[in-house]
Amino acid sequence: MDALLAAGLVLALIFLFLGLGVWIFVGLLAVSGLSLALLAGMDISRIGTIAANIVYRYSSTWELAAIPMFIWMGEIIFRTDISDRIFRGLTPFVNWLPGRLLHTNVLGCTMFAAVSGSSAATAATVGKITTTELSRRGYDQSLSLGSLAGAGSFGLLIPPSIVMIVYGILAEVSISRLFAAGVLPGIMIAALFSGYIAFRAVLKPGIAPKAEARFKPLELIGAIIDLLPIITLMVIVLGAIYSGIATPSEAAAVGVFGAIVITICLRQFSVAMLVRTLLGAVVSSAMICSILIAAAFLSTAMGYLHIPSEIARTIGEWQLSPSMLIVVLTLFYLVLGLFLDGVSIIVMSLPITLPLAMQAGIDPVWFGIFLIVTVELGQITPPVGFNLFILQSLTGQSVGRVARYAFPFFLLMLGAIALLVWFPEIALWLPSTLYD
Repeated sequence: MDALLAAGLVLALIFLFLGLGVWIFVGLLAVSGLSLALLAGMDISRIGTIAANIVYRYSSTWELAAIPMFIWMGEIIFRTDISDRIFRGLTPFVNWLPGRLLHTNVLGCTMFAAVSGSSAATAATVGKITTTELSRRGYDQSLSLGSLAGAGSFGLLIPPSIVMIVYGILAEVSISRLFAAGVLPGIMIAALFSGYIAFRAVLKPGIAPKAEARFKPLELIGAIIDLLPIITLMVIVLGAIYSGIATPSEAAAVGVFGAIVITICLRQFSVAMLVRTLLGAVVSSAMICSILIAAAFLSTAMGYLHIPSEIARTIGEWQLSPSMLIVVLTLFYLVLGLFLDGVSIIVMSLPITLPLAMQAGIDPVWFGIFLIVTVELGQITPPVGFNLFILQSLTGQSVGRVARYAFPFFLLMLGAIALLVWFPEIALWLPSTLYD
């Protein structure tokens, strides 16, 4: 009970600092230090030694190098016309489907997620072209914005994912295996989204205007050429990882080089653009890495207070089946997703939830995919749904209205979690095939 009381006090401190508007990494460091001083009775010098060791260990982790590289690659792509090319390239291939160009949201986000690693970047980059084009052509606004909000979250699940790297470092799980595990679930959720759009279009054809004229063979060739830059980058990065030629960190560096070469070939390269992308990557990387290190300090502090082991023991006494544990954890993460971003949710909760999953016999790679899908849900739930804010800024619609539009896709992602529970091989088959 002492450990559970300590857990309540630590949680209260976290919400206190977050409520005060303190930067997340500063708040986590303060909570960790105060917890060790007040609840574990440590002196300042020992706390400082623990913090210094954690900072050194995590800042010298090779896997951490992948984060700034993937962010930089996404920044470079974000400042090109590749999103326009994706829309033009996909148009002939989805024009025959029920719902027609509405599928460009799903497929465009799927392709861009495979080179960006960021949910916000995916939603913003694809949305800046599709929201305008679909509205101009008379497509149903609720499906247009709802599908974009949901599919924008693919940046968290489809590799290379920044959140996957964070989870892999904290859980000490192979990042290459995590990347492989995210492929089929990502494709599955994209298929669910497109299937729902097609189903709605069959029931109510008016949500999409009549099909445009059939595209000629030469126009199809032009569409493929438009898709070549994004496909080339996907093949370079993911091919290097899955073939074993490069580690994720090495593949990220190769991806940055490939993105620069592509911008040069597209005649969109400039020194000013390179500097802007580098500065953007530095800012984002510093934020993520500082949160990661601060979270590691919090995790260590909670370990000294025996909080994870005590909570795991208490929940273990409930004798929940693995499926019921997943239901409880899904509800837990849905609540966290109302208030926190994906990285913060993972780094703050993992010291507690991962031991529970391991104790229940849940594969840590599968658990990582489950966790990321639940974090995706937080991207489209108010009041802190980042994809909702992005679409609000792009369209001028209220956050509440965009959230209503995204609700069917929220339910589809819950269904995807159920499928992952019933058929865990959806996540585990590819990594076991590639690496076992």
